[in-house]
Amino acid sequence: MSEESCVILTVIHHGKPHAYSFPSNATLIDLSDRIHEELGIPQSHQKLLVPKLGLQRVPFKDPSLPLRSLVNRKITLLAPTHEELSRLAASISEATRPRKASPISSAKPVRTRDWQRVREDAEYTFHTLRPLPQFPHPERSLAFLERLRDDPGIRAAMRNHKFSVPLLTEMDPAAHTSASHEGVSRTLGLNRNKGEVIELRLRTDAMDGYRDYKTIRNTLCHELAHNVHGPHDQKFWKLCREIEKEVSKADWKSGGQALTNDAFYEPEPGSSEDHIDEGGWAGGEFVLGRGEEKDSNVDVETGQMSRREVIARAAEARFKKGKQVDQDQNKSGEQ
Repeated sequence: MSEESCVILTVIHHGKPHAYSFPSNATLIDLSDRIHEELGIPQSHQKLLVPKLGLQRVPFKDPSLPLRSLVNRKITLLAPTHEELSRLAASISEATRPRKASPISSAKPVRTRDWQRVREDAEYTFHTLRPLPQFPHPERSLAFLERLRDDPGIRAAMRNHKFSVPLLTEMDPAAHTSASHEGVSRTLGLNRNKGEVIELRLRTDAMDGYRDYKTIRNTLCHELAHNVHGPHDQKFWKLCREIEKEVSKADWKSGGQALTNDAFYEPEPGSSEDHIDEGGWAGGEFVLGRGEEKDSNVDVETGQMSRREVIARAAEARFKKGKQVDQDQNKSGEQ
């Protein structure tokens, strides 16, 4: 076949040119057959984009269209490659392959609320949280106290020992601090009348931040032990270590691991550094923000609470929480 009697066309597929030679009487259907033979693309997947003719696909509107009329035109083939078609066929085969039916797993029972736990959490807790209003950002101190109250380890220890504390408040950093030739001694916590009031030193001495959470939590464990034992005797330290271990074990946020690899805190006699406290103390009235003793009832609006007021407010809080628990339980039973 001489060059004068043949038609040469170039087809662009995925940016790659493919030149084909045809007899002068070849038609559009001959081009489609050649593409199938050379590129392995079935006619059903071929789309030929031809200038002025538009998109051509099988069945062609004019299959007898002579190819000589397409000379010098840019013909673009829109079709997947042979490899793409193979991957598609494999995917379809895999998707339609019969599979062994998976065993039907048994339905899991719906978790119901532990109302006994709810009642205990409402009863054995810190019923009132009180930051010091005279210092900057008391809302941050309140959030710190709430974190301690809601700590899963603290909650577990409170339930185990049936501790109910009317008031948890923060300590004035300037109070309960003494200086001597040996250095500065700071008290980190106080317990009034075996759990009537627990006071914690939350802020730093410079009032520019808060102390380490885990240190304060250990201090709280120490003060909770004073709910049972006042002096730092052997019985006290045994209970203190027991509470600390319970708090650490029940703290799911820490994976039930101990806070450190060290032994639990026990100050040495005569230490002039930061210490927990001087033992449980009793008598007098608690004045919020001052840690002083007062022998009369005082106005709560001024930020001061007497022993009678603390107990009354705690009893009221317990009554309201118990009533709310009963209402929630009744609603749950009606559903």
